[in-house]
Amino acid sequence: MNVSDLISAVLLTSGCFFAITGGVGILRMPDFYTRLHAAGKVDSLAQALILSALMLQSGLTLVTAKLFLIVMFLLATTPTATHAVAKTAHLSGLKPWRARKSRT
Repeated sequence: MNVSDLISAVLLTSGCFFAITGGVGILRMPDFYTRLHAAGKVDSLAQALILSALMLQSGLTLVTAKLFLIVMFLLATTPTATHAVAKTAHLSGLKPWRARKSRT
């Protein structure tokens, strides 16, 4: 096992960890906006890490250039789509969740 395989394994493991964490965040968060935040932030990072691991595995080829373009496209479109969905929800009147105030 050489150094690029080790780095690739670390990136792939990290990407999978963040993807699972995002999934848990979607299930555990109380409302639409916090779920959207968990999905949008973690999803972008997980995708970038996993595709970076794939770039290391493919070597210096045309596949690497295509994967790099995919990463750039995802890093540009995922936050934009998340913002558009959140803005649409806000404009349609969806209110954020508020925690109950304690009576102490």
